[in-house]
Amino acid sequence: MPITRRDALVLGAASGALLLAGGAAASAQESPSRASRVVPGSGERLLQADLHNHTLLSDGAGRAEDAFASMRDAGLDVAAVTDHAAVGKLQGDLCQGCAGAVGIDESEWRRIGALADAANEGGAFVAMRGFEWSSPTLGHVNVWGSRTWTDPLATGGIGAATTAAALVHAGGDPLPGPVATLVDRLLRRSPENRASMAGFYEWLRASPDRPLTGGGADALAGFNHPGREAGRFGFFTYDPRLADRIVSLEMFNRGEDYLFEQTDAGAPSPLVECLDAGWRVGLLGVTDEHGTDWGVRDGLGRTGLWARSTDRAGVREAMARRRFFATRERALRLDASANGVPMGGRVDHDRGDLALVLDVDGGTEWLGRTVRVQVLQTGRPMPTVVDERDVVLADAPLELTVPIDRADGGWVVLRVTDPALPADPRATGPYAAAGSALAYASPFFLGAPTAPTGLGGLVTSLLGGRTFGLRASAHRH
Repeated sequence: MPITRRDALVLGAASGALLLAGGAAASAQESPSRASRVVPGSGERLLQADLHNHTLLSDGAGRAEDAFASMRDAGLDVAAVTDHAAVGKLQGDLCQGCAGAVGIDESEWRRIGALADAANEGGAFVAMRGFEWSSPTLGHVNVWGSRTWTDPLATGGIGAATTAAALVHAGGDPLPGPVATLVDRLLRRSPENRASMAGFYEWLRASPDRPLTGGGADALAGFNHPGREAGRFGFFTYDPRLADRIVSLEMFNRGEDYLFEQTDAGAPSPLVECLDAGWRVGLLGVTDEHGTDWGVRDGLGRTGLWARSTDRAGVREAMARRRFFATRERALRLDASANGVPMGGRVDHDRGDLALVLDVDGGTEWLGRTVRVQVLQTGRPMPTVVDERDVVLADAPLELTVPIDRADGGWVVLRVTDPALPADPRATGPYAAAGSALAYASPFFLGAPTAPTGLGGLVTSLLGGRTFGLRASAHRH
């Protein structure tokens, strides 16, 4: 079962000793090499990262002074503190002690920066300051590397359509099913959707030197726990001016697999909705820690970054290139290429065989382990499994040849699962049979991404994915 925030807060203190023991056992296991076997000679090194964490400066339970040391001691190479930004921007420093209600203020923003600078050690450990733009209806967005910050109140992140969407989905669809579905479709086509994220996107494009409000033109950003808030970032309204700056989509947050978020209520998978909108994002795993066990607990999301240097510049470049993967496995190494292009890149491919190389290594204990590799393209509500096969892990990358047609979707994602572990309770069809997800590689993008037209979005919605279902039965072992 997924671990909720309430579970983490209630169980965290009681399970701390056991989790520490489990972490020690895991670290004693022989770890895989840090060098890429998919892109040899690239100079890239695998860095284990957690880019989403909270402290008492917003709604966490632990002191900000303890967070970076805890993550470094747990074996992470890269760590970020990203406390919530809710309504504190307009409060200035007038609401001392109100962090849980309003998120960070200016003095706390400066404090996180000082703590990150003190913990940062080039070549050994990368400590980063960020913030989580936290709209209760539109969703939460992490921002890393900015000199200034903002929040939904200061950027107009609340609107009628997104509030209505939240009400439609609240409490498991309080409206009758067919009515809720119809209202949801109408809301997704609301003209407000583009406007709903406009204020934040405008801030993200503005210079940090802009008077009064600053700006985030020096930052990277990513969509957090996508689909949990029903407005879904204006239903992932695409802004091509930010295509290179919004770099990530969380797939694992705590213990949850966001591939399935709201699909049991008829909504499309966040992965499908985001990538089909035109966003070219890599896939993250994060703990979203709200307790005091930063980096310690096993089984929660984390990210593997393929960086050319262990410093902030190297991490930023890896994120900008989408050279990362999402997992819930400690010290996992995963890398992939398609026709020689590393994951996260654009592949010149239209139709025919796609040559995939996949490296999965969890240390010596993983040798001989059977995993399932699923090859995903777009579909409704779930991605279409265009190919899947069971493979036995050996001490060498896997080479797969899969027929891929760009007409079936402009992106390809590799999902690695363990069929012996229980699947997400919302999973159906090939997802139910595939067991639990171990990792997601960042997508391969087939040609340059383009923003969808209103007609294209309408046709896709009306078809309900029927055109994608023809290849869903492909099952190879």
